[in-house]
Amino acid sequence: MSAPTLLLGIDGGGTHCRARLTSWSGEVLGEAVAGPANLRLGIDRSFAAVLQATAACLEQADHPLTDAVRIIACLALAGASEPEELAKARAHKLPFHKTLITTDARAACVGAHGGDDGGVIIVGTGSIAWGTRRGHAFRVGGWGLQLSDEGSGAWVGREALRRVLMAHDGRLDWTELLTALFRRFHSNPHEIVRWAAGAVPADYGVLAPEVVRFAAAGDAMADEIMAEGARHVDKMAARLVALGVDRVALVGGLSGPLAPRVDETTRAHLVPPQGDALQGALHLARAAAQDVSGAGESAA
Repeated sequence: MSAPTLLLGIDGGGTHCRARLTSWSGEVLGEAVAGPANLRLGIDRSFAAVLQATAACLEQADHPLTDAVRIIACLALAGASEPEELAKARAHKLPFHKTLITTDARAACVGAHGGDDGGVIIVGTGSIAWGTRRGHAFRVGGWGLQLSDEGSGAWVGREALRRVLMAHDGRLDWTELLTALFRRFHSNPHEIVRWAAGAVPADYGVLAPEVVRFAAAGDAMADEIMAEGARHVDKMAARLVALGVDRVALVGGLSGPLAPRVDETTRAHLVPPQGDALQGALHLARAAAQDVSGAGESAA
């Protein structure tokens, strides 16, 4: 490339895709948000969100779309931890000069610890724990909502709806949370079932703020769900610590509500994140650029 290199970081999750475009010097040229980019939702849908966010960043930076060929990109995408999804993503033709595709958990870990050893527990739409120690990477959870993702926003929303149906059956007592959620579906259990048949994690995640709000107001069922979510965080943290990862950042949209609920053992290992997944993705993009050239900016 004859023009200076542009660096692109993408943080693609189950709710939205965030993008940040910078110059080689680190100046932020553009930032944008697009739709979900979790690879489990489909390669085409994921990369449509990535390209939409990239185009918006280039427009903000007064660059034409053709300048995508100047970009060294790190796409940190949920679902990229699965070998088949990652292989499909890497085979997809993209307009960038070089593309590194990795999991959003890895980028979050890099961002949280500035590239040093450490761990993260992400409690966003989904959940996963990721840690690095002496060149080794460790994963705990994050196997998707059908089988995993405990403590996540989607899990919280699904657990709440599950309890709504149990209350309708007479197996649980109604609380204000359960009544409010039932009214969302016109107090019709069959409407909940029909909705759930086509729901994706982000749809369940929309319900999580209601659970958080009712828990703060003292609703017993909301409090029970949040307490169970915190126990799942404790278990993920304990596993990372057992693997030798003793500095852990709790990140994601539910990190604030869950942090006060984790036990003292977990709290002893929590550290504030230095940065987020976007910063981690840009860190990895810069490293990829240096691999291309051996000298960073001279590759441009």
